[in-house]
Parts: sequence; C-alpha cells; structure tokens
Amino acid sequence: MNYLIALSVPMLWGSTYAAVGLFLQDMSPYWVAVWRALPAGLVLLMLRPKLPPLNWGRMTLLSFCNIAAFFVLLFIAAYRLPGSVAGTLGATMPLQLMLLQWVGEGKKPDPRSVLLAVVGLIGVGLLLNPSADLDPIGTLAALAGTALVAQSAIWMKRWPVNDALSFAAWQLVLGGIMLIPFAWFVAGAPVALSVDALPGLLWLVLLNTAFGYWAWVRSVKILGPNVMSMLSLVNPVTAVMLGIGLVGESLGLLQWAGIGLILVALLLMKKTSGKGRKMNHEMNHQEGIDLNEQSKNSVSVR
Repeated sequence: MNYLIALSVPMLWGSTYAAVGLFLQDMSPYWVAVWRALPAGLVLLMLRPKLPPLNWGRMTLLSFCNIAAFFVLLFIAAYRLPGSVAGTLGATMPLQLMLLQWVGEGKKPDPRSVLLAVVGLIGVGLLLNPSADLDPIGTLAALAGTALVAQSAIWMKRWPVNDALSFAAWQLVLGGIMLIPFAWFVAGAPVALSVDALPGLLWLVLLNTAFGYWAWVRSVKILGPNVMSMLSLVNPVTAVMLGIGLVGESLGLLQWAGIGLILVALLLMKKTSGKGRKMNHEMNHQEGIDLNEQSKNSVSVR
C-alpha cells in the first residue's frame, strides 16, 4: 500500500501538463500556480484545522523552497526550454539528492543507487528526446528547482513531523500566499475563471495537488527521499502516456526503450531498498538482543 500511494504522486503530477493543455491554456501559468497551491492547502487545512507541526521558521523555509520558489523556477524553465529538455533536467533529482546528502550529511552515495539513477536518467532522455540547444538561464532554473525539491525532501525526512496532512496543508497555504505578489507583478490582476476551466482546476486542486502533496509528504517520511526521487521518473512517463491517450501521439522504438530502462531502474530500486530495510530490521533486532543481554548481565552483577 505504501508503494501504491507513493507511485500515485508522480502519476498525478505527470497529469499536470494534460490538465493545463486541455482546460487551462487561456489562464496565466503564474496564476494557475497560485490556484493550484493555495486552494489545495485550504482544503487540507479544513480537513485538519490545526497549527503547523513545525516552528514557523522551518515551515516558511520549506514552503518557500518546495512550493513558491520551485513553481517560479519551474515556469522560468518552461518558458525558456523545450518541455523535453526541462523534463530530462528534472530527472536529475536522484543524482542531485545523493550529492546533497553527501555534501550536507557526509553520506557517501551507494554505487548501485548511482547506477540506477543514471540508468533512469538515460531512460528519460530516450523517452523525451531532448534537443542539444540549451538556454543557460532555463537550464539553471530547471536544475535549481529540482535541487530545491531534493533539499526539501531531505529536511522533511530529518525534521520531526508526525502529521503529514497538516504539514502538506501549511506548505501549500504559505507557498500559495508567497506566490500571489509574484503572479500579480508578472501577470497582472487575476481574471475571472471560466466554466470551461473548472474541470481542469478541480483536478489540479483536489487530486493533483491536495492529495498529491499529502501523499508526497507521507511517502518521504515512510519510504525516504531517495526512493521518492527515483519514483519521480514516472512523472514524464505518465505525461507521455497521457499524450498518447488524449492527443493521439505515438512513440518510436527509442522512446519505448526509454520507458523500459526507467521501469528496470525502478524495479531494481524496489528490490535494493527492500533488502536495505530488511538488513536494517535485522540489525535493529540484533541490537535489541545485545541490549537485553547486557541488561541481564548488569542485573546479575548487582
């Protein structure tokens, strides 16, 4: 069940492009970001009306990095790069995460994990077929946005949070509020929503964002940021498959090979992470036995 909930996150987020393309093309993307974040956070806050589970400093930092700044960088990259290039740069998240953990925590990357991340990145490259013409500002924006999400995932795993629903709610509310002045400055005042836009907006708010960010926070806490960063490779796969189903696009041989590489990397990641958790459980169990033995010995000495 934990993996199913985790897998739903990149699948839902991969539907963003289809929802915007079908229903929200006439809206400013910056206001779409606001309407995506703020109402979703308010919905979750109504379900769990309580104060943030972290202090305001940490909560504001996470909201800025994971929502506000990330959405701004995402749209900068979207305007300056082809979607295939932006998607491929986003797939560097597993490698960026391992680098951040190495630099910030001294956690040396596992060679197998690095290899699987590279295989997944190659698969995304084959799937999306990015062009070689890279705009430097767009490239930096895409990489920086991905790095912010990776760092936010590390913080979420490290900091003590027991209420994923409230945690996701406050991130979205605070991040959405931060986005309002930016959207107003760049795109002007918001326009009235049309009836045609409502299906896409409801999808983005309720499932894509409210449920999606709750599932993201929950899965980062349970499965860890490294597993979730690898599962993010499903995002471009979902986007491409929806393009086939809704727009009638077709895939070539190399693109199918890319999907195959991504699936192989994910399956091997699942197998590796399962072994790691089993080993940790056995070590913890053995430590418990050793502690019990020490306790018995200390009692006998007394």
